[in-house]
Amino acid sequence: MNRKQSFKPYNAPAGGWGSVNSLRNILLREGVPVSGAIALMEQNKPTGFQCVSCSWSKPANPLAFEYCENGAKATAWEITTARVTPEFFAEHTVSELRGWEDYYLEQAGRITHPMRYDHGQDKYLPVSWESAFAEIGQELRALEPNQVAFYASGRASIEASYMYALLARMYGTNNLPDSSNMCHESTSVALPKSIGVTVGTTTLEDFEKTDGIFFFGQNVGSNSPRMLHQLQAASRRDVPIVTFNPLRERGLERFANPQSPKEMLGGQSTRISTQYHQVKTGGDIAAIAGICKAIFALDDKAQAEGAPRVLDTKFIAEETHGFEAFEAYIRAQSWNKLVLRAGLSQNALEAAAAVYARCDAVLGIYGMGITQHRAGVQAVQQIVNLLLLRGNIGKPGAGVCPVRGHSNVQGQRTVGISEKPQMVPLDRMRDQFGFEPPRDTGVNTVEACEAIIDGRMRGFIGLGGNFLRAVPDRSLMEPAWQRLRLNVQVATKLNRNHLVPSEVNYLLPCRGRIEIDEQATGKQAVAIEDTSSCIHGSRGMREPASPHLLSEPAIVAGIAKATLPYNPKLDWDAWVGDYGLVRDAIAESYPKDFHDFNQRLWEPGGFYRGNAARLRHWNTDTGRANFAVPDSLDEDEDMPGEGPQVFRLMTLRSNDQFNTTIYGYDDRFRGVNGTRMVVFINRLDMDRLGLTEGQMVGLQTVADDGVDRTMQGFRVTPYNIPEGCLGAYYPETNVLLPVWHYALESKVPAAKSIPVRILMPDAAIPNVPQAAAAPAMAGE
Repeated sequence: MNRKQSFKPYNAPAGGWGSVNSLRNILLREGVPVSGAIALMEQNKPTGFQCVSCSWSKPANPLAFEYCENGAKATAWEITTARVTPEFFAEHTVSELRGWEDYYLEQAGRITHPMRYDHGQDKYLPVSWESAFAEIGQELRALEPNQVAFYASGRASIEASYMYALLARMYGTNNLPDSSNMCHESTSVALPKSIGVTVGTTTLEDFEKTDGIFFFGQNVGSNSPRMLHQLQAASRRDVPIVTFNPLRERGLERFANPQSPKEMLGGQSTRISTQYHQVKTGGDIAAIAGICKAIFALDDKAQAEGAPRVLDTKFIAEETHGFEAFEAYIRAQSWNKLVLRAGLSQNALEAAAAVYARCDAVLGIYGMGITQHRAGVQAVQQIVNLLLLRGNIGKPGAGVCPVRGHSNVQGQRTVGISEKPQMVPLDRMRDQFGFEPPRDTGVNTVEACEAIIDGRMRGFIGLGGNFLRAVPDRSLMEPAWQRLRLNVQVATKLNRNHLVPSEVNYLLPCRGRIEIDEQATGKQAVAIEDTSSCIHGSRGMREPASPHLLSEPAIVAGIAKATLPYNPKLDWDAWVGDYGLVRDAIAESYPKDFHDFNQRLWEPGGFYRGNAARLRHWNTDTGRANFAVPDSLDEDEDMPGEGPQVFRLMTLRSNDQFNTTIYGYDDRFRGVNGTRMVVFINRLDMDRLGLTEGQMVGLQTVADDGVDRTMQGFRVTPYNIPEGCLGAYYPETNVLLPVWHYALESKVPAAKSIPVRILMPDAAIPNVPQAAAAPAMAGE
């Protein structure tokens, strides 16, 4: 389908009328202009449902409209009136559907019946739930447990996640990769080493008490817009907000609150960042090292003048380990080297340090612009180092704040979705359920991809998500995926992951979180953990999209009963009938975090799970908070192919998407309309290469592993991005990301710095086929 394309700078702030118009458009498009608006009034409310989009914290006293533009899009997307019925699948072969663009696949609507792929007809055919569970169980019993991966996407509830992890371990494997492996696993590896916890230390209250915010590699305007309310309030208190990000993202510049009549009618907005530093891709370690170097200089000056110390020497002496080695490393770095790698001037880094030195309580906020690099783990530790210099962990208004992505991605890890057995109370579960859990380490997402590519993985269960679209090396993964013996996908909507069938392929549709979940004991509620470790109840309010849908807990239980031997200590049917029993079991497995789970479920603002580092209890190998010395100033030092013709490509999400879900073809904040096939580039690089705006080029990964990773059809689009850096949209560009290009230690795909070269139109390079658009679906 040919769409009208336009490219015009967007000068309005984040939020404002742009968000209002976007919300109106999607409610109309999904056929829910009235009922959708009513549903949104219950979103993120203490007695309503929790947003199915991002995991940003939910306040105890919510706003009247406690949702953002992207959260509203996610709700409209789930409660759409469009349906994918057996008749739809009868009309379309899987081969035909593979030619549809991602947007049109999901826009077709909610899947209504369980389906099984028929190779002879190349179509999905309806199947009963009983038959589906029976064959899935038969296939799983025929496979070795460690030949199967149990993947979770991050949207499943705490109850469903706990049941799913238990199913996998009773089956005999710790193969529990999840979406966190692709984004914040660098956090989960770095923070335990530095401060002894796996998650951030901040809560919403800290935003009210902070007097300084340092922001690294996170696009708040598109990925967690509700945080803009906290940032706006801080800005109005004259709290300095110092931002480091390669692109100037509108949400980190200005915000017009759609809930403020004064701002909406008066055309007013709030400044967000007081300093905005466009660090080079992969230059954050160097930038933070430069800030630290300037802080040491300020501390030296203070001592010389007899003024109060800049460093919190009491905190460093009593609470930390490794300071001397870190100080020596920082002092040994030359400004020339720091400036070159960071892409920022010495004056800029000293200005950031001066602000930091004047603040008594600083929040260190970061996203995947930090974690998705080869040295992503060390980049996280560098942010912690900066905070430790002035005691900015374990006091009000201060702390480290990793901004998690999907709505319950943190909660599912809390209750056992992890390939690492040491992260799970296996002994307690052994006694609780009378089985011997596996003790060997399972596969993470990258390792699952490697095992699928080389044929070691034979089965895959997907609890939500769009795995094939989200992971690296799509050109290698898709052919290997078809060689899997068993592929089971639990989903609400059709996506590309469902259109690359394996030998035995099931599509199991589930109820969404917004839908009423009626079971044997009545209407059920579920629990969700937000990014600040607060647990919230969530209660559906819409009628299910189809009477043939099952809840996620019911689907997990159905697979478990068909696969596992009878266990007198676990009644799967009782759990499905009453989720409160699942919460009781969770409380028994995790008594510290989930005691009195059912009684606390509806506490306003959620009940806080606790955080030892917030109390300055350091569960590290030294018993203290650890300074970490980085191996290099370059977060991608060992990437192949340096030189003026090699660029660092960072993958981006548009304003019209969340993760792999594409809501439309516009990126309002970047001025792109009608397409996603653009490459953002600095004008100086365009001039150097002789490129013109609007020219079509290809991108090719620079690698020496014999695999051609090439993608054609990108429109050259000048943008305010550092020289030598490019930006293009995820997940389309995952074909350029090698599966082996990941963060050391955490194995998070290094999607924020892919080495590529630009191919001119006459280059004799094979083209990667692009999906054709499908017609818009009726039924809205």
